[in-house]
Amino acid sequence: MRDLLPRPTAVHPAPGEFVFTSATGLSGPDDLTAPIRSALSVVPLAPNGTGIEVERDPALQAEAYTLSVTPERIRITAADRCGAFYAAQTLRQLLPDAVWRAAVPAGTRWAVPCGVVEDEPRFSWRGAHLDISRHFMPKREVLRMIDLLAMHKMNRLHLHLTDDQGWRVESHRFPLLHVIGSHRTESMISHYEEDASYDSTPHGGYYTLNDLAEIGAYAEARAITIVPEIDVPGHAAAILAAYPELGSRHDTTYQVLGKWGISRAILSPLPATVDFLTEVFAEILAAVKTPYFHLGGDECVLDDWEANPEIEEYRRSLGLGSMGELHAHFLRELGDRLAEHGCRAVYWDEAYVSGRLRDDSLIMAWRGMQVARRAASAGYDVIATPVVPTYFDYAEVDDANEPLAIGGPITLDDVASFEPAPADWPEEASAHLVGTQFQLWTERIPDGRTLDYRAWPRGCALAEVAWSGSADAEFTGRLTGHLARLDAYGVEYRPLTGPHPWQSGGTGPRRHRPGRIVAADVMTRLDGMTLDAASTRPSM
Repeated sequence: MRDLLPRPTAVHPAPGEFVFTSATGLSGPDDLTAPIRSALSVVPLAPNGTGIEVERDPALQAEAYTLSVTPERIRITAADRCGAFYAAQTLRQLLPDAVWRAAVPAGTRWAVPCGVVEDEPRFSWRGAHLDISRHFMPKREVLRMIDLLAMHKMNRLHLHLTDDQGWRVESHRFPLLHVIGSHRTESMISHYEEDASYDSTPHGGYYTLNDLAEIGAYAEARAITIVPEIDVPGHAAAILAAYPELGSRHDTTYQVLGKWGISRAILSPLPATVDFLTEVFAEILAAVKTPYFHLGGDECVLDDWEANPEIEEYRRSLGLGSMGELHAHFLRELGDRLAEHGCRAVYWDEAYVSGRLRDDSLIMAWRGMQVARRAASAGYDVIATPVVPTYFDYAEVDDANEPLAIGGPITLDDVASFEPAPADWPEEASAHLVGTQFQLWTERIPDGRTLDYRAWPRGCALAEVAWSGSADAEFTGRLTGHLARLDAYGVEYRPLTGPHPWQSGGTGPRRHRPGRIVAADVMTRLDGMTLDAASTRPSM
């Protein structure tokens, strides 16, 4: 019982093995056996066979399981459907690597080593964030990401559906959102601090509501919750290209941006905007059943609010002392609307400092662990998402062979040693740290192959941190064995020794830029930032 990843709570190897035969099958409650049967879809199982027994144990914590293997049988005891699914993922890892292929070689011998695995997750939120606004990822890439997250016992996929560079979901109520907002004429190919240059190639795409429903159902079957994000009130160029009347400037024509970075485009905070967004949220929530909805709230340039007399009068009528307070009021209103749908609002950490959010709000702390601690100490549930080490759009190594990245380095070791709930935090703050996730912003991730390269194997390390805690001394050895599973699945990850020749950046526009944005420098600047709602990422 070796090379299990993420690391189980306890492993007790025993001599012998269980060998699957033509009579091997599943027995137990249907809701627990169904996810196991699905996970073992390429393994021949007899419809009415025996050998794998599944039982429910309400005494176990949520998502926990015990897997016991003897030469005579396999027994899975799980707290719930998710625990049964995770037991199946461990069982898959104990089977030959061929189990990760879509079809297996004839004559594959299906055998599992004997022993007992006792396992439960450290955190309830174990996720990945995928930005599909800056570069659209076809549905197949999202479904594939869901499968890979499930392999690693991760349970949240945060989809960044909108930004200045594109609106990525159909709306029946407001169709111009996807008709106009889903595509742009070009994309920036130059790096920061270089003269701007573009590829002159149209880019776009969106998911229909039926696509979104399919993604949600596919994720649910794999114990994953979709967390949709409509980022407001900033990052709004794509929305305003479709419906400029929602903007704070009525003398401005907007277009979907092909340029990266922060724009001044911002929605008006007036009631008409809240009503508009409420209808959009309702459409999305009718397609995806989720208890979480991300509202963004980050990187807002509030100058246009200050310059708009109607917005200024609205602020005064509410008795608010500043536009920062109005920003908080706007996000609170949207959070209240989501609550009517049974959803908890999630925000980037700029939103929490106002103290005006609902008590049940979740905060993603990207500006560092000190920010995470402050938000948790204020009583909010917090997901640790600091730039270092959870932003996987950063290069892993500062080396000329690497492909273009936003900055770096954020190494595999940086991720493996990450502690989302540091030991020096007070107990009341640690109790509000509900988990962590890695971020894939896609300015420099144009396609699925690059997505694989950036996400894995650092995603393996983050999965270990989220499920088990910081990686142990045996992590590198277990990861080496685990990479054979990724090979079988067809993942084009970054090899531990560096990129394959075809994965390097070459000498063209996707070449590596050494010394541009060093991750450690970014965190130094973030630590010194004023924590207010208008704070933005440092200039990059």
